[in-house]
Amino acid sequence: MREGSGSGSASGSSTGSSTGSATAEKPPEPKAAPSGLDLSAMDTTVKPGDDFFAYANGAWDKRTEIPPDRSSFGTGATVSERNLKRVVELVRGAATAPAGSEARKVGDYFAAFTDEAKIEAKGIEPLKVELAAIAAIEDPHTLSVALGESLRADVDGTNATDYDTPNILGLWVAQDFVDPTKYSAFLFQGGLLMPDREYYLSKKPDMVTAREKYLAHVSAMLKLAGVAEPDAKAKAIVALETKLATAHASREQTSDVKRGLVHWPRADFAKKAPGLGWDAYFTAAGLGAESIVVWQPEAVIGIAKLVKSEPLATWQDFLAYHAIEHFAQVLPKAFGDEQFAFFGTALAGQPAQRDRWKRGLDATDDALGEAVGKLYVEKYFPASEKARAKAMVAKILEAFGKRVDNLAWMSPETKTKAKAKLAVLKVGVGYPDKWRDYTALVVNSGDAFGNLQRADAAQLARSLGKLGTPVDRDEWVMVPHIVNAVNLPAMNAMNFPAGMLQPPYFDPTRPEVMDYGSIGAVIGHEISHSFDDQGALFDATGKLENWWTKDDFAHFAQSGDALVKQYSAYKAFPDLALNGKQTLSENIADVAGLSAAYDASKTLDTKPWEGLSADQQFFLSFAQTWATKYREKSLRNRILTDGHAPGPWRAATVRNLDAWYAAFDVKAPEKLYLAPADRVHVW
Repeated sequence: MREGSGSGSASGSSTGSSTGSATAEKPPEPKAAPSGLDLSAMDTTVKPGDDFFAYANGAWDKRTEIPPDRSSFGTGATVSERNLKRVVELVRGAATAPAGSEARKVGDYFAAFTDEAKIEAKGIEPLKVELAAIAAIEDPHTLSVALGESLRADVDGTNATDYDTPNILGLWVAQDFVDPTKYSAFLFQGGLLMPDREYYLSKKPDMVTAREKYLAHVSAMLKLAGVAEPDAKAKAIVALETKLATAHASREQTSDVKRGLVHWPRADFAKKAPGLGWDAYFTAAGLGAESIVVWQPEAVIGIAKLVKSEPLATWQDFLAYHAIEHFAQVLPKAFGDEQFAFFGTALAGQPAQRDRWKRGLDATDDALGEAVGKLYVEKYFPASEKARAKAMVAKILEAFGKRVDNLAWMSPETKTKAKAKLAVLKVGVGYPDKWRDYTALVVNSGDAFGNLQRADAAQLARSLGKLGTPVDRDEWVMVPHIVNAVNLPAMNAMNFPAGMLQPPYFDPTRPEVMDYGSIGAVIGHEISHSFDDQGALFDATGKLENWWTKDDFAHFAQSGDALVKQYSAYKAFPDLALNGKQTLSENIADVAGLSAAYDASKTLDTKPWEGLSADQQFFLSFAQTWATKYREKSLRNRILTDGHAPGPWRAATVRNLDAWYAAFDVKAPEKLYLAPADRVHVW
């Protein structure tokens, strides 16, 4: 349902083009992280109670430069880079696997994407077929068909409440919130290529500048594709996207999971959202469900009106431009360069493009992620580490259960239901028990463009194929080699990928209490998502139904309000504060997860290390987990669009735990000090 730890992917952002090819120089061997804490990262001239992030990471922050091909950098990115170097060797090696095998598909997909010479030689010929089909649209009916054919499925389904898509609507097939025994089709607002509606509507100077640069970018992409009158068409396209943005629900509205209760019978779409030919749309998309969850009804109504009111030619230009952007990475290098110049540099402040081989891994993950993950875990995730991680999960689940038992404010009735929910959590560690089947996906080592088309179609078919089948709670929504973790509250399930279960988060050679402060807090975080402001609304079966007493939920909501106030007081820039409401779910999970991990750590046999007590080791390990630096544009973008607080403020979670004050002798009037009554405990 939502991304959990927010540590970043094993492959990183896929925005941008680059240099390099399948025969590029072999990357250096990955280096293992040092055991223990990084004492050289600390700045002990800073009081822990004034700025715990700086105390734990200040020296690291001063000496660390963000690599030119990244918009931010930190602990998660360091691990991701190590994984990239591991995975690329596995993927290149797969090119010699037996023809027709799953591993060979992995090797061939990567080889096709990184064969720049062949992509250049084909030019825009593959794209011309797409553009010709769009040019053939001649009336509202064929427009509705084309819009339906453009529907694509969300690849991982981890961000339901933050979902957006470059197509006018996006699809997510998931467990129904009313009847958790079946899958439902969820439709989400879409049509925007800039990160959020605020980029189109805000009057802030930086947003105005972004729009000006976006207009120039749209024109440039049209010119590269040989589209006539690119400047005039770019203006019409951006104007249409702005109208779509106006129709969109806000990010705060979208985060309300109760929107998952809005079911529209398919037959009612024409009456509820007139303007789009819904029968033609659904038929072209292959979506035959009789009832569909409409997450943002106001947006769907507004989008349908625009389909009717805007000129047919403008919609053709919109579809052509969005197709160009979608396929840019498998078109000649000039397309990727221009795409990166806007989305990478202008929007995120990233100076350099990512190497082609890194983007090739992103693309291969999108198409064949579990097949890549299977290669990874066979070599890099031993059974001993899986067993150790499962034992840690069990301890933290037990600690969370005890915390529920000890809540003085919660009634026995609500406690019983909370414990029932905890008991049925499905915890996946390392990799899925059942691997995804890629037999139907055809991969050609010389056809990068066609591979992407076929991968899109396979993902959509797989998603639609779930409709009418039993809900599979064993399914994973993350690839095993990603550096991240996730909780799916509606499924009462969690994924802890192997990519996250490695140093410095999870290290068998260092004191175990450090692991509890790092990966243990991530595990606790994901468990806690089942009980955050959104997850707490789902019962043990995954049904969106209130299982709280009125007084208990009021107390819980009051704690959430206090956390909103706490995080909204943090200012990243003089003109921009964090949005405590937007980050509430993640902040609840951080506080509750760190608390459960701390309780579990007290069951360990601990010793001082380098003069640090066990509690100091625990909290410092937590803070070093969130060591992160951002480029200004990237940080501003994150604050506007991300449900997670940026790393430095996630480290400040410690100020809500009583044990942290004792561990570092934190007292008033130090800046992070909170009076005991003001510390938010939540669970």
